[in-house]
Amino acid sequence: MQRRSFIVTSAAGITLAASVRAFSQATSKTAVKTGYAPVNGLNLYYEIHGTGEPLILLHGGLGAGEMFAEILPLLSNSRRAITVDLQAHGRTADINRPMAFESMADDVAALAKHLGIENAEVMGYSLGAGVALRTTVRHANLVRKLVLVSTAFKRDGWYPEILAGMAQVGAGAAESMKQTPMYQMYSRIAPKPADWPVLLSKIGELLRKNYDWSNDVASIKIPTMLVFGDADAIPPTHAVQFFELLGGGKKDGGWDGSGISPARLAILPGLTHYNIFSSPLLASTVTSFLDAQSRTAK
Repeated sequence: MQRRSFIVTSAAGITLAASVRAFSQATSKTAVKTGYAPVNGLNLYYEIHGTGEPLILLHGGLGAGEMFAEILPLLSNSRRAITVDLQAHGRTADINRPMAFESMADDVAALAKHLGIENAEVMGYSLGAGVALRTTVRHANLVRKLVLVSTAFKRDGWYPEILAGMAQVGAGAAESMKQTPMYQMYSRIAPKPADWPVLLSKIGELLRKNYDWSNDVASIKIPTMLVFGDADAIPPTHAVQFFELLGGGKKDGGWDGSGISPARLAILPGLTHYNIFSSPLLASTVTSFLDAQSRTAK
């Protein structure tokens, strides 16, 4: 398989060209607390940084909570940032079940219950954004504010070359991907590094499944921010459609702001799918949204 086919899969949450520095930083050194939560048959790894209101952070495919290392100090400055290693990722070992957005969303909700969290802000990047969206739909009372970074509300929202790359992800790519930052991080922290081909197989199956969450997106009532890079793996036209489904972009906001919906759309300049998650601009944009008092009705 050609190198390009690996790189384009990044837009589905497989950040093969991501910053090595972000992955190599061990966030556990600065964490207030680290642990494993027994949820749904998993021992789900998490880290807590900072104090205050909870913000749950969900990483991209083939990543881990360490992906947010460069922006964690900013995100945890005024809140309790909780990173999670999703099923078969990072320090969370796999179990005998398929990988699905819905089951991973249930894992996140179970973790919140384990930590005594009744409601939280939730931010997800790429694959993690899909999990965050499904968490909001399946566990509406848990999510107070939602941030979705670099993701599509339906499968054909990704650029065609990205979809072509998704179709090629699988166990057969395991050996040739051992030079990527993804494998280097996985081999360093995974409980069973030999499970690398299994992870690729399961995530490949997930990426090939069709989905369209249009109706679910339109039903979301909580304040939601969408964030994309202006050179992302999703076309800006799809980002605008996503925003409109959330109730944004319907009319002029008005001189007094009375026409502003609780949805927000940010397209950040000079950022791609492969570096947005570690950008200070992402952190400042998201923090401003989370700190603001939002309207609650569309």
